[in-house]
Amino acid sequence: MKISIFGQGNMGKAIGENFSQAGNEVEYIKRDTTVDSLGEIVVLAVPYASVEDIITRYADELSGKIVVDITNPVNFATFDELVVSSDSSVAAEIAEKLPDSNVLKAFNTNFAATLTSQKVGGKEKTTVLVAGDNKEAKEKFAAALEKSGLVVTDAGSLKRARELEATGFLQMTLAAREKLTWAGGFGVIK
Repeated sequence: MKISIFGQGNMGKAIGENFSQAGNEVEYIKRDTTVDSLGEIVVLAVPYASVEDIITRYADELSGKIVVDITNPVNFATFDELVVSSDSSVAAEIAEKLPDSNVLKAFNTNFAATLTSQKVGGKEKTTVLVAGDNKEAKEKFAAALEKSGLVVTDAGSLKRARELEATGFLQMTLAAREKLTWAGGFGVIK
């Protein structure tokens, strides 16, 4: 399967390596890249502030695609709040703007180091929580990562994206305050 990743920072690379390891074709799209066609799964591995430009510029190309939002909409000026309303999420905003796409929230509760090592704290397998309203899109996403070494867990409907964003934010604040390392984080133990 072809995976298109907007952004090639630490998270974009770590996500891409896992999709590649699972046998998918991965392409990275940078700001100045010309795009002829996007993959079946499109990952927005960019800061929250860049999302609006991407969905505006590529709205037609994103139609019918699985769009994966990994952002945590943190107010970096204060590092004390999320910048979306308390009853919404970035993923919900994207879904509203891209009604013909299947929007998923995933990877935002993971650090790049845990995606690269595929372990949280060097011990537990890295779990990627995914929320979305389309069951088939979530199944296709999970199948694309099946041979990567990551564990994909369905976190429920797209409404759960708000909790995922809050969890990602909490994890980031703990790491920034050195209460856990960037190779640590929250894990799901079954």
